[in-house]
Amino acid sequence: MSTRPTSVSASMRLRLLVPGTAVLPVRADLRYDVADPYAVQISFHTGPEAQGDVVQWTFARQLLSEGVSLPSGEGDVQVWPSTSAGGRVACLSLSSPSGRALFELPLADLVEFLGDTYKAVPAGSESAYVDVDSELALLLWAEPET
Repeated sequence: MSTRPTSVSASMRLRLLVPGTAVLPVRADLRYDVADPYAVQISFHTGPEAQGDVVQWTFARQLLSEGVSLPSGEGDVQVWPSTSAGGRVACLSLSSPSGRALFELPLADLVEFLGDTYKAVPAGSESAYVDVDSELALLLWAEPET
């Protein structure tokens, strides 16, 4: 009897593309939690390894999956396949009020991570992992922001 994992994670070395300067290496941790089956979280580690800040982004797993083979996303998060000096990559463009960033992710590592997420929660079965009653209760009983 096989059991499915409750989360999937991977650490990757990304390349931050900055116009007019050298490419900067960035360590990122990708995480997928069965409790939030539609989303993938990426934590970017900034600054020195031991003392840097962590910047987190969360977006749709499907957007990341589609971006492996064709341009995907509109607005703040966009993903598309490309090639780089190091081989095949997925480009990840992030935009926020504080700025924009363009990263290259190693395509093989990303595909492996995504494959593991689909072993945990197969495509099309995400709704079976969502506790609708709990999510509705959170929405209805949440404290209003002041």
